[in-house]
Amino acid sequence: MNIVSSAPRQIILDTETTGMNQAGGPVYIGHRIIEIGCVEVINRKLTGRTYHQYINPGQSIDEEAIQVHGITNERVANEPRFHQIAKEFIDFIDGAEIVAHNANFDVSFMDHEFSKLNPVGPKTADICQILDSLAIAKLLHPGQKNNLDALCKRYGIDNSRRTYHGALLDAEILADVYLIMTGGQIKFNLSSEKPGQEAGGIKRIDTNAFNLKVIAASADEIVLHEQRLDLVAKSGKCLWRGSNT
Repeated sequence: MNIVSSAPRQIILDTETTGMNQAGGPVYIGHRIIEIGCVEVINRKLTGRTYHQYINPGQSIDEEAIQVHGITNERVANEPRFHQIAKEFIDFIDGAEIVAHNANFDVSFMDHEFSKLNPVGPKTADICQILDSLAIAKLLHPGQKNNLDALCKRYGIDNSRRTYHGALLDAEILADVYLIMTGGQIKFNLSSEKPGQEAGGIKRIDTNAFNLKVIAASADEIVLHEQRLDLVAKSGKCLWRGSNT
């Protein structure tokens, strides 16, 4: 599995729903999407474009789900139905690679919503590539917690705003996690040498072009420096003095 995608345009996506899957059935049975959040990434850079929409599911939201995302029936009562926003949403994701955490969950719900359109909408996989960031996290950190909160802690990403699971906020956080998690160099560019560059895109700087000023330490600064080295030496080897003291 390649952890760094070659897709130029990616949509980091999250959804919130009226509830979770029923035992023994697909995740969408009996439940609908109530919020979609998307963040656009092109060539591994955030563009600032987002898609965010609350949706009236036409049915009650499970209390257990409300405890997770905080979206009540009253909150979405006056929002549009899915078929009213479907074209705008499809246009936003069409041709991109979708990145979602536990992508099967989100994609299954999307496919269910698309199937209820008249005429029937596309399968997500027919218009988008799909990348599961949870699968990448499990590959990189086997046997560890790899939910979004755990990954934020592991990579030093601030998720203090995440009181509830909100689709757009979670998509924004996931974008940061995904880009850091897959932030290694993809490959050396060995075929793009330009004049003054060596293989791999390395550019050598002509130091003769600079007239750098050398500032010597003052007597007081030298004394303070030696005092600091004395403290270092007390704890073991002082590498700056090149000997054990």
